[in-house]
Order: sequence, then C-alpha cells, then structure tokens
Amino acid sequence: MKSNAIILTGGYLNSNHAKTAHGLIRGSDRFTIRAIIDPTCASRDAGEVLDGKPRNIPVLKSLQDYFSSDQADAQYCIIGVATKGGIIPESLRATLKEALNHGLGLVNGLHEHVGDIPELADLAREKGLDIIDIRKPKKAKDLHFWSGKIGEVKCPTIAVLGTDCALGKRTTTRILTELMKGEGYSAEMVYTGQTGWMQGASYGFIFDSTLNDFVSGELEHAVVSCYHEGKPDIIFIEGQSALCNPSGPAGAEWIVSANATGVILQHDPVRKQYKDLEHYPAFIPPLEDIITMIKMYGATTLGIAVNTSKMSVEDAQDWSVTTSQKLGIPVVLPFDESVRKLIPVFEKLISSSKLKT
Repeated sequence: MKSNAIILTGGYLNSNHAKTAHGLIRGSDRFTIRAIIDPTCASRDAGEVLDGKPRNIPVLKSLQDYFSSDQADAQYCIIGVATKGGIIPESLRATLKEALNHGLGLVNGLHEHVGDIPELADLAREKGLDIIDIRKPKKAKDLHFWSGKIGEVKCPTIAVLGTDCALGKRTTTRILTELMKGEGYSAEMVYTGQTGWMQGASYGFIFDSTLNDFVSGELEHAVVSCYHEGKPDIIFIEGQSALCNPSGPAGAEWIVSANATGVILQHDPVRKQYKDLEHYPAFIPPLEDIITMIKMYGATTLGIAVNTSKMSVEDAQDWSVTTSQKLGIPVVLPFDESVRKLIPVFEKLISSSKLKT
C-alpha cells in the first residue's frame, strides 16, 4: 500500500536541483504525493511547473500552509532536492524538525544522513517516527562480490546509459519499463539511485553509496534477484553518470558486470561539456565514438533517447530524424509517441531470448 507524502524542494522546484521531486511528481508506486512545499512556485500545480501537464499536486508556500489545509494526511516528508555536497543545511534541519513535530516521518536521499543528526534522530525516536536515509551504506556482511551468477539471466537486459549525468536516464528507464508493460510484457526496472527506490522499483541498489569493491557484485545481485524472483520478459537497468565523465566515470559495470544485452543511450544534443565542469577542458565525445566504446565493452547501442530540455520540439524532432538516418538506429523523444519505435527492437530481443531457453 502506498504511503502519502509531501516533498520539500526549498525554492528549487523549477530547476535540475529538484530532480528527485521531478521523478516523484511523474509517478511513484511507493508514495502518493499530496503536496510540494516550495515558496517560489506556490499556488501552482506541480505538474504544470515541471512540464506543463497538471497532476493535481498543489505547490504550497510552507509546511504551515500544508498543515492548515483540510488534506493534511501525509505520513512522510521527503527531501526532494540535491544540496551542495549532499549536506543538510541549518535551514532545512529546521524544516525537518517542524515536520517531525507534526508527526511526519522523514525520507532522505542526501549523502548526509538525518539519522546522524542527534536533534532530529532523538525527536523521531521520541515520537516513534521513521527516518529513512536511503543513501545509508549497507553493512559489509550484506554486500555482494561479483560471482558470475549473471550468466543465469536469460532475458534481455537493457542498460540506459548517458553521455553525461543529469540527462534523464532514470526517467527514460521508467518510461521504457512502463512502455513494455503496456504492450503486455512482464518488464522490471533495476534502480541504481535513491529516486528509483522512492518511485517504488522492487530491485536495485544505491550506486554512489556502495563501496567500490562491491559495485559490480551489488549490480549483479540486483539483476539476478530481479530475474529469478520477478521472472520478467525484459529488464531495464538505470545508469549513472557517464562513461567518460571525469568527475565520476560509470557505465562499464552495466555492460561488463551486468552483462547488458544492449544499451539505450541518453543524450542532450545541446550540451557540449560535462555538467558543472564547464571550467575543465573535457568535452562530451561524438555519439559515434561513444557507441564504438560501448561496442568495445561488449554491448550494442539499440537506440538514442533525446533530452530535449534546451530544444524546441521541432528542433528535437528534426535532429532525431537526421541522427537516426546517420547512425542507422532509432532516435526517440521519451515523452512522445516516437518512443514506440523501440518496441519492435525489444520484442525481437525477447523472442530471441525465449528461443534460447
């Protein structure tokens, strides 16, 4: 059963800093979002702020406005923004204390753990409320080394990787999972970040809170568990960062350790340098080079998913057609009907995998 929740975005709802909130506004199988608390976008609908599509989620100015309303039925308060360094600033601590005093448990995906802040941890304990620190590392005894069990997985596994971070990989992964479910297939998403857990995916792990020695094993364990327990026709795996991003290269594990059948590559045609590294002389490689790199690791790039946040619809569609002709693979916009071009690609892989089992 879903729990009702409100989300704190601290004035950043209309920015990339609130991508956790954005994911939950688009949908969650774990929480029903009752309101967003954001003073800069108050009195609007959260969906309208996000992408122009109303979702009946009000944006309120303050927690007090929420608690004064006749719909104050949430059980949890979620931190929906990424702060600098993942730290919980004093201003946010005060808001979290207010939420606890009104009987809400806390859900936190930041690097700093709410449970490590004595004032908040003691108050939650006193009131019998949950603190869920999603990025709290697992104990060593609960971690997995890579074992080779990934060879037991016979269904297609599709890694959704990106040419950079903050491009919408998780959103595309969820869209593709729902797309194939809509076609009558059993599809599962393996999450690798905190928002994927908040959205209710059943299998996964938190990539950036896992000791490096165990990343490959945790990824393998998530995919193998998903395959044996969920018995899906196809698995989509959320990617992180990018193969060549100097601040956090990632992606090879998805292909090598998770033995991905294929890759959907998320790309922003407008972005030339890595996000927040514009001061550093590192440029995003051409798509052809990244596709070649993915092939060298052992996977095939099945299609390109386009981040259109800095493009007009017409420019994005024109770029997609031209690039698809150039590369010889589908190039789709995840939020429009063009994403359906990937259905026959996935169906072919599913049919092939069933012939082999």
